[in-house]
Amino acid sequence: MKTLPTILTLDAGGTNLVFSALKEDQEIADTITLPTHADDLPACLDNIIRGFTNLKDQVGFFDAISFGFPGPADYPQGIIGKLPNFPAFDRPVPLKHILQKEFNVPVYINNDANLFAAGEARSGYLPELNRSLKELGSSRVYHNLIGITLGTGFGCGIVIDGQMMIGDNSSGAEIHNTINKYHPAWNAEESVSTRAIIREYRNHCSSDPGPQTPENIYRIACGQTVGNQEAALQSFELFGQALGASLVNIVTLVDGITVIGGGLTGAWDLFAGAMFREINRPYESASGQTQDRLSFRLFNLEDPQEMATFAAGDPIPVRVPDTSLVLHYDRLPRSGVARSKHGVSRSTALGAYAFALRQLNRSV
Repeated sequence: MKTLPTILTLDAGGTNLVFSALKEDQEIADTITLPTHADDLPACLDNIIRGFTNLKDQVGFFDAISFGFPGPADYPQGIIGKLPNFPAFDRPVPLKHILQKEFNVPVYINNDANLFAAGEARSGYLPELNRSLKELGSSRVYHNLIGITLGTGFGCGIVIDGQMMIGDNSSGAEIHNTINKYHPAWNAEESVSTRAIIREYRNHCSSDPGPQTPENIYRIACGQTVGNQEAALQSFELFGQALGASLVNIVTLVDGITVIGGGLTGAWDLFAGAMFREINRPYESASGQTQDRLSFRLFNLEDPQEMATFAAGDPIPVRVPDTSLVLHYDRLPRSGVARSKHGVSRSTALGAYAFALRQLNRSV
């Protein structure tokens, strides 16, 4: 029986570095959390090495290190470029080779959103969806996935038939730089991020509301704390519309299941309605005629009724002339949007593990 490798992983956030060790998709050591020191390169690198060293002390032998890190970067070479949200990385840093020299094992670094998508495609929502469809009697099997991360930034990863789309410049699926629905001179992230929610809340208040966080604005919108409830609701409405406008453009190119993760998904009840209204908004031709925005229907897979319709489809028999052969044609081309069930950290770790397995020429 083939022995599966032990892989050390890292979730690199702007505040904390979270380290874990995986074998057969399961954590086999205590998680280690250290401060990122995002504005101090030597301190940041020291903590990255310290975190992996602490894991090594727990697990003993391990086969590789694999993790996600923000870009821009040359991921195949493991060189991290100048990062807008990591001031410490103010010049190219050969992080892969620093770690390979320290630990003498293969090191694989990828975009964190790509690894999130890979984790959801291999061990997360996509296989769970396909199992559910089979249990419901559907013959449909989905192979492609778009992973969206919502938080400080607006991230995206794409997996096509099991293969992560990295791109020739390690810049595949850079959704944050797509056009902004409200401000064509801005990128999409300016309206799909934590700062967008805070900005729009402040803009819709008649007086200065003081320091705010998305969590507090959510509580205001839900009537759980004092504040301008109408402004709070409007901030999430605009966020949902901007997100929907970006999603519909990615989905029409990829034709895959979309899985959304990140801290802001906790406000799903406030922005999802606006997101789907934007997705379903028809186009208008130059002559004034309306037409569907997508070539297929995009379902809210968080809604049980929509999930039932999604699973059922609309199949009809099609007979082949002069034969007894009967084919089945589904008149409802469709895909769907859902929230991550594992969360970004867990799915990213699973994606990092899966990537390392492929690189080490081993499979589950």
